[in-house]
Amino acid sequence: MENFLYQASIYLAAAVIAVPLSARLGLGSVLGYLAAGIIIGPVLGLVGAETEDLQHVAEFGVVMMLFLIGLELEPRALWDMRDKLLGLGGLQVGVSTLALMVAAMLAGHPWSVSLAVGLTLSLSSTAIVLQTLSEKGLIQTNGGRATFSVLLTQDIAVIPILAFLPLLAMQTGAHIESDGSIDRGSGHGAEAAHHSLSLVEGLPGWAVTLVTIGAVAFVILAGVYLTRPLFRFIHATRLREMYTALALMIVVGISFLMTLVGLSPALGAFLAGVVLASSEFRHELESDLEPFKGLLLGLFFITVGAGINFGFFFQEPLDLIGLALLVIVAKGAILYVIGRAFKLSRRDHWLFTLGLAQAGEFGFVLLAFSVQQNVIPTDLSQKLLLIIALTMLITPLLFILYDILSRNMKDSAPEQVADEIDEKGPVIIAGIGRFGQIVNRLVRATGFKTIVLDHDIDTIQLMRRFGVKGFLGDPTRPELLKAAGVDKAQVLVAAMDQRDEVTKLVAYARRIRPDLHIIARAADRNHVYELYQAGASDIVRETFDSSLRAGRYVLENIGLSEYEAAAAEKTFYHHDRDTVRELAELWIPGVPTSENKAYIERGKELEKDLETALLQLAEEHAKKSA
Repeated sequence: MENFLYQASIYLAAAVIAVPLSARLGLGSVLGYLAAGIIIGPVLGLVGAETEDLQHVAEFGVVMMLFLIGLELEPRALWDMRDKLLGLGGLQVGVSTLALMVAAMLAGHPWSVSLAVGLTLSLSSTAIVLQTLSEKGLIQTNGGRATFSVLLTQDIAVIPILAFLPLLAMQTGAHIESDGSIDRGSGHGAEAAHHSLSLVEGLPGWAVTLVTIGAVAFVILAGVYLTRPLFRFIHATRLREMYTALALMIVVGISFLMTLVGLSPALGAFLAGVVLASSEFRHELESDLEPFKGLLLGLFFITVGAGINFGFFFQEPLDLIGLALLVIVAKGAILYVIGRAFKLSRRDHWLFTLGLAQAGEFGFVLLAFSVQQNVIPTDLSQKLLLIIALTMLITPLLFILYDILSRNMKDSAPEQVADEIDEKGPVIIAGIGRFGQIVNRLVRATGFKTIVLDHDIDTIQLMRRFGVKGFLGDPTRPELLKAAGVDKAQVLVAAMDQRDEVTKLVAYARRIRPDLHIIARAADRNHVYELYQAGASDIVRETFDSSLRAGRYVLENIGLSEYEAAAAEKTFYHHDRDTVRELAELWIPGVPTSENKAYIERGKELEKDLETALLQLAEEHAKKSA
């Protein structure tokens, strides 16, 4: 017991220290777990032989991960994404596997081992790439969406790869018996069969097929018809922990069933997840299993790091680093060609190329599985573990390289030719997205003419279908503004999505028309201050009014009358406007708000003033109603 508590303390302490540090440095949690394992294993020697046993337990985190991935993928959503999944993703996995397989064969490995190596290294790091894309705000760009499609394809591809890898080991002695059953040549003989649980052991081939299909059909039917009654039964107990027990039972039970018929547990878990993706219990399952998945996966990566044999690395460090770079260059070249074939713009093209060039965490899973199935030799797996880890460690540098390239390039996609503007009006609306559309509808419905400008041709064409004439072009270009009649317009509404463009337009319009009334859309409070300094007359935070109205609804439903809630809303609105104007004078561009002492002190004082004003308002209402 004491030894177990000691080991548990070591693993947890390593994770708690290393993972937050790695995340703060922008390296991602996966690298943090790997570093933790390396420190407590090869470096300090705090853990030893129990690592391999722990890894077998931790591998169940992979099963949970694939179940949760399946929960996110409704069959209809998968069908809608089929072009990108089969095109971008399928090409990347297929071509990368083939190229890396050929490279491994040239290095002298058998074709079966080479194919397993190619499949293992073809997958990229979902954890690192998605986290980095989210942190940099790139997930919604064309390059980010293309990258996500490939990562999704890779996650799905893990399932058939896990099912396929054992077949590569069959050439070491597997053969078909006279009764049609399959002897996998595992080397354990009849004694192993005697002690293993299996529903297909010794069955003829046709019976194995029927039992396997029956097991898969059972998983699908159970997901459709049995989960609802089970959840209702558990709900009646009113015991929260029973939901967690049921979620674990579903994953463990399906995994065990798949093992009994000789399939990958991950395959069954993923299939069950897809079946339950449209269920009303999906979010309940996600919330119950997410902590287990995260901890088990973290433990898995720690055991991988602890099990890395650094003797290999110090024997030939330059060779291993060279091989890691070779993997990155080979995958990057393939991704570059695929991105060019799918006509990604230059910035998106480089994000797609550099973001996916590494090997990924699923490579560790496939390596461990391949060694268990006698597909890849242990010494080669140790070398591949180091190569995968090195490519992941290099990934942050690839994103830094992308940032440098992105700043120094313009997309080479041909620009749309701006429309010739043949109309003028008192109101110019620059940007006709979800914000500008409402402004435009209100002004036009009141009887005033508007001149609409937007650089997105799809948006302009959509507006024209609804009978609203708009003009294609970049609203920040001086010649376009002049053609739209900015010299004689009464009001300019800067409503574009990009905050920098809004600020640029406001500054230019104020410079050429000091008397023009400029209404600007702000993304947040700091943007308000930028627009204030740029010369905007009225500044509207895009979520402020809707949030304020939601707050009024809250007050109305916790005891205030509609009149009292409206009065509180009005008081807050006017106080906030005055506060923003005053704090704008103290705001310093380029200085974080948390480091601006004068701003913080005045902000505290103004917040107290707001509390006092609202309390006085409440007291006045109480006196009137008394």
